[in-house]
Amino acid sequence: MNIALRQLKVFVTVAQELTITAAAEKLFLSKPAVSMALSELEKQLDHKLFDRNNNRLLINEQGKRLLPLADELLARSQAIEQLFDQEGPVTGKLKIGSSDTVGNQVTPFLLRDFRLDSGHNDQSLYISNTAQICHMLGEFELDIGLVEGKVQQEDLVVQPWLGDEMVVACHPEHPLAKMKQLRLSDLEQSQWILREPGSGTREFFLSRISPRLELWHQAFELNNTEAIINCVAAGLGITCLSRRAAEHALNDGRLVLLELPLNMQRQYWLLYHKEKYQSPLLKLFIAFCQQWNLPQSTTAPN
Repeated sequence: MNIALRQLKVFVTVAQELTITAAAEKLFLSKPAVSMALSELEKQLDHKLFDRNNNRLLINEQGKRLLPLADELLARSQAIEQLFDQEGPVTGKLKIGSSDTVGNQVTPFLLRDFRLDSGHNDQSLYISNTAQICHMLGEFELDIGLVEGKVQQEDLVVQPWLGDEMVVACHPEHPLAKMKQLRLSDLEQSQWILREPGSGTREFFLSRISPRLELWHQAFELNNTEAIINCVAAGLGITCLSRRAAEHALNDGRLVLLELPLNMQRQYWLLYHKEKYQSPLLKLFIAFCQQWNLPQSTTAPN
């Protein structure tokens, strides 16, 4: 048996993209070339790796067994190719996924410090909601995830990371802003501006706040934190979001906090696939994340 790295690259890409057409575009190959490479691999292994459903290819149990091994071999081959091209103790590209709040407010400063500490400068950062980051980790499209949402996915290692504080905020002229010693019942009938399903911020609201309200209304559902802040600043409703994300709008007076008798602490999480090959680079980054603390000043150096 003579399995080529090219075949494994095609297999992993098809598993991620789900169609021959999308895989061919990503690999800059023709569709016949992708189909042939995949067919040759399945013939050599004497096993089908995908179930065909119209034009979509859904990875089957045999394919799922192969995926982490193929991912490891490709990662090792990439490390060999880059061994003499990069200065410093570790080589390779690190693919990081972050949910919205972590990705915008925390991960850039983590990467700044990691680069200074390790001398490694080849990282990519993908920002989406927690559900999408978990999906991409499961498909081996990312090496590591840093998220704020609660995760229950059996194929992922889930480790507590940093702490965070959530806040409820509104426009300074909102009627709730005029009230002293707010009770949760004062939030009844309020119009809320919330993140989309799959977001850790929305999950916090649905698990911690909404069960304590008899009636609340969703005015808007948005997948961008800054858009939520602007809608609240325009007086369109109130919101629940991370203090880190709201800090600039609180400082410039566009938003004010509503102090509530409720524990608003939450956890950030560090995620990676249980079967993910941990290269020296990935091990180094995980260890760095575990000992890192967000600096008090999160401003980039001049």
